[in-house]
Amino acid sequence: MKNPCDVVKGLLRTEKGGRLMTLNQYLFWVDMKSNKIEIRKAVEEIYKVKVKSVNTSMVRGKMRRIRYKEGKTSDWKKAIVTLQAGNKIDVA
Repeated sequence: MKNPCDVVKGLLRTEKGGRLMTLNQYLFWVDMKSNKIEIRKAVEEIYKVKVKSVNTSMVRGKMRRIRYKEGKTSDWKKAIVTLQAGNKIDVA
């Protein structure tokens, strides 16, 4: 099994993530190769909460230009984790 800190790279504190927190859902940046079961176990172990469901999404990198060179930002994966009633992650 993978190390939980390798699966969940961080909690995303974005505008959309803030709106999801009112629904007891949290937005995480996760490893590209991890699946929903690994994400569920990692969040439960790191934050000591019970997970109800996990939804994942692949985010494609964007084309960027710096002066005269064109490049691309990296692709990444995000997970929306819904917690069971009564559980909460302390974001502060």
